[in-house]
Amino acid sequence: MQDQQIDQAANHGGVLFLLLIILGYIAILAIVILWCVSVWKVFKKAGKPGWASLIPCHNTVVFLEIAGKPGWWFFLIIIPFVGIIFAILALVDFVERFGKGGGYIIGMIFLPFIFMPMLALGDAQYLGPKTDGPPGQPTLP
Repeated sequence: MQDQQIDQAANHGGVLFLLLIILGYIAILAIVILWCVSVWKVFKKAGKPGWASLIPCHNTVVFLEIAGKPGWWFFLIIIPFVGIIFAILALVDFVERFGKGGGYIIGMIFLPFIFMPMLALGDAQYLGPKTDGPPGQPTLP
C-alpha cells in the first residue's frame, strides 16, 4: 500500500515537472515572438524592410546601418570579447537615433527584451543620422 502511494506521488511529480517544462517553452516562444515583432517594427520605423530583422547576420548589418556604423563593424562584433564593446557602441548610436538617452541605453543593454518592445510600440520616432554641424546638415560618413 505504501509503495503504491509513493509511485503515485512520483507520477504526480513527473507530470508537474512536464507541465513546468511545457510552460517554460511557451514563455520562451512568447518572448521570441515579441522580440521578432519588436525588431521588425523598429526596422520599419527606421525606413528599413521589416523582413530584414528575421535573417541572421543580415539583421546585424541593417542594425549597424540604422546606428550609422559601417558594415565592416559586423566583423568586429563577431570577435569574442571585443565584439561586446563594439556591439554596445553601436547600440548607443542606435538608441540615440530614436531620441533616447542614457537610461534607455542602460535598459537596452541589460533588459533588451523589455526596452526593445518599448522602442517599437512606443511613440519613439527615427530621427535619422546625428548632425555635428548646423541643424539640417547630416554628417559625412
